Amino acid sequence: MENQRSLASMQEEVDAYIQQFKSGYFGPLAQMARLTEEVGELAREVNHHYGEKSKKTTEAAKTVAEELGDVLFVTMIMANSLDIDLTEVFEENMEKFNRRDSYRFERKDGKQPAEDK
Repeated sequence: MENQRSLASMQEEVDAYIQQFKSGYFGPLAQMARLTEEVGELAREVNHHYGEKSKKTTEAAKTVAEELGDVLFVTMIMANSLDIDLTEVFEENMEKFNRRDSYRFERKDGKQPAEDK
């Protein structure tokens, strides 16, 4: 796959983008409001694409991918401003989910937790 980037390099690129502006990073509450707005736009797009609600003819064409990208971008802004390494957070979350939820759903390989055998 071409153009593979690490989360760290993406966070650095987002930081370079933000650093060019005098205002810099907004505060956490303003960022949370922006993230909530972007998640709402994603929900609306998913509803239009997969749900029963069709778009108005006057609404701009957007995609689920575009809105998901906006959520990712704003998430990186918030992480940067709070000095959160998303790679580290991702690794910790994967460890948690693999430990906690490895048998939560029926597995394709048929494995079951040891106590169920």
